[in-house]
Amino acid sequence: MQMTRMAMPETLPIDLDVASALALGARERQEDALVTSFSQGTELGFAVLSDGMGGHAAGDLASRIIVTEVFAELTLRGAGPGLDTSKMPGLLRHAVQVANECIEAHVAAHPRTRGMGGTVVATVIEGDRLHWISIGDSPLYLWRDGELSRLNEDHSMGPQIDLMARQGLIDEAAARDHPQRNCLTSALIGEKINAIDCPDQPFQLLPGDLVLAASDGVQYLSDEAIASILRKADKKDSREVAEAILSAISTVGDPEQDNISLVVIRATAKRSKSRQTAPTITPTSVFKAAARVIAPVRQARSRS
Repeated sequence: MQMTRMAMPETLPIDLDVASALALGARERQEDALVTSFSQGTELGFAVLSDGMGGHAAGDLASRIIVTEVFAELTLRGAGPGLDTSKMPGLLRHAVQVANECIEAHVAAHPRTRGMGGTVVATVIEGDRLHWISIGDSPLYLWRDGELSRLNEDHSMGPQIDLMARQGLIDEAAARDHPQRNCLTSALIGEKINAIDCPDQPFQLLPGDLVLAASDGVQYLSDEAIASILRKADKKDSREVAEAILSAISTVGDPEQDNISLVVIRATAKRSKSRQTAPTITPTSVFKAAARVIAPVRQARSRS
């Protein structure tokens, strides 16, 4: 386990305490990838994660390509001074298109990898404003005032199957265990992207909010179980929250447990001064990180 502490800039109305983690689950290889940057000296903090399409060719490579390209675009184009943040949704959409084109180019050069792809969730926090883009079924949760809600769209068959259950066409047990429930309706596979969730207006964060971005490996826990963990961890820092989620998943012990990637972002009332710093993540370091296999568990923390 690796830990990194970083401080957000003095001008933010809120402080951010950030932790990220990767775990293998019951799988033989890690097909999730993530990278974060919440560093001193910039008003922007980034987190990007991708779940490589399990069972498809080179899913582990696909997730690393997606994370690297999206994060590089955000770093190269989004971190400069004087950024017009009203253009952030356009920047996010451009970043995922670049990643999708890289998947397309790789498949063209290596036909045996046809079918590779992945989901993506990318969050950009600018002050107290949360921007995001997501494609696929990787969830982006908000914990606020004791309630858990999902912020992003679910691009899988799950919502349609749940609708069938609400309409009485199938029963709840059949909906919950439906074999097509996790089939994606949109993903980055180097072809036309069927659906993109990227709001034009940012979501305002409040002190006390907790944002959880994750791969669907976290959903081996029910929403009720996740809410219970967050309720019990209300006074804990982001690292402890991430550890509690991973511990709960381990306790379930599902023999089919998928890879797990998660980013915990806790917003707290602004403090008077930052006390801990860490080096800024540069584009070079992003490319170096993506060039190697990501460790089964990696945590990073940003806190002032």
